[in-house]
Amino acid sequence: MKIIVGMSGGVDSAVSALLLKEQGHDVTGVFMKNWQDADEKFCSAEEDFEDVRQICNQLDVPYYTFNFENEYWDHVFELFLDAFKKGYTPNPDILCNKEIKFKFFLKKAIASGAEKIATGHYARIRETQDGTFQLLKGVDANKDQSYFLCLLNQEALSKTLFPIGDLPKDEVRTLAKKQNLKVHDKKDSTGICFIGERKFNDFLSQFLPAQKGQIIDTDGNVLGEHNGTMYYTIGQRKGISIGGPGEPLFVVDKDVTKNLVIVGRGFNHPALFHQKLVATDFHWILEEPKAAGWKGTAKIRYRQADEVITLVKVADDQWHFEFDQPQRAVTLGQQIVLYEGDVCLGGGVIVGRG
Repeated sequence: MKIIVGMSGGVDSAVSALLLKEQGHDVTGVFMKNWQDADEKFCSAEEDFEDVRQICNQLDVPYYTFNFENEYWDHVFELFLDAFKKGYTPNPDILCNKEIKFKFFLKKAIASGAEKIATGHYARIRETQDGTFQLLKGVDANKDQSYFLCLLNQEALSKTLFPIGDLPKDEVRTLAKKQNLKVHDKKDSTGICFIGERKFNDFLSQFLPAQKGQIIDTDGNVLGEHNGTMYYTIGQRKGISIGGPGEPLFVVDKDVTKNLVIVGRGFNHPALFHQKLVATDFHWILEEPKAAGWKGTAKIRYRQADEVITLVKVADDQWHFEFDQPQRAVTLGQQIVLYEGDVCLGGGVIVGRG
C-alpha cells in the first residue's frame, strides 16, 4: 500500500514511518510547513525538516514538503484570534488537526497517489461491521491523543493509519533507539500547533491589541491592573503579579465587555467549580447525535481523567451537559470531548457554564 506519512521531525512520526516500512508498505515522508516566521529563534521548521530528511534517508524512503501556510492562516489562525477577541481560550491543535492534517494534507496526499496517510498520533481506528469507523483512545493512557482528534470525520478515519496507537511511548523511543534514529530522545513539542514554543503573550500581542484593565476579586474589590484579558485563562495562577496574605490568587472569570479579570484566593475557590456547561458547534464522529438523557464520560482538557456526564437537553445547536461532580476551571473556548469507554464520540466548543 502506498502511504504518505506526515512527519514532524519527532520520534512518534519517525517510528510510524519505520513500522510501515517494515510492514512492506510503499512509504513516503512529508513535512508540512504551515507557518512563516521571520523570528527563527522560535520557528524550528528548518531544524525539524533536517531531522525529517535524516530520518527518511536512514529509512530509505523519499520525502517532500507540503506548504499550507495560507490554509493555516485562513482556516486555523484567524479563528484562533477571533476566539481570543471573544474572551475565549481556544485550542488550536484540535482545529489544526481537522483543517490541516486531516483535510488539506489528506486531500493532497491522496491526489499525489497515496492510498492512505499516517501520523504519529497516540490513538487507534477501528472499522465496525457496518463499515463505519470509530476513533479509539491510544493504548498509552498517559499519551492518548484522541482528545485532539475529536473533530475527525468518517472520510478522514477511513483513509488514516495511526501506527503507534497500540504502543506505549517508552516502547516507541526504544524502537527508535534500536534503529539509531537521532530523534529517539528528542523532546516532545509542547508549543502551538506548527508555530512552536515561544513566549505566548509576546506572540499574541503581535496580532491583537491589548487593553489594560482592572483585576478585581469576587466581591468587586480592585486588586491591581492586568495587561489585557486575552493573556489570562480560567484557573491561571502565574502572571497575576498580586501578592498579599493568604492563599495564592487564581483567575476565576473574565468580563471582556467590562475589561475585567476576576480572581479568587485558593486552588479550590468555589468560583472555580461548575457542574453544568453548554457547548456548541458539536461534531459527532459517527454523525449520530446523542439524545437528552445520554450518560457517558467527558474531558474538558487534555490529560484530564474521564468524568461522568449526562446530556440534559439540546436546543438551538446548544448542548447542555451536567457532570456528576463539579469540575474545576471550565474554560470557554476549550473543547468538551465525549467518550463511551475507549470510543471517542466527538466534541464541541464550551460556550457557557453554570
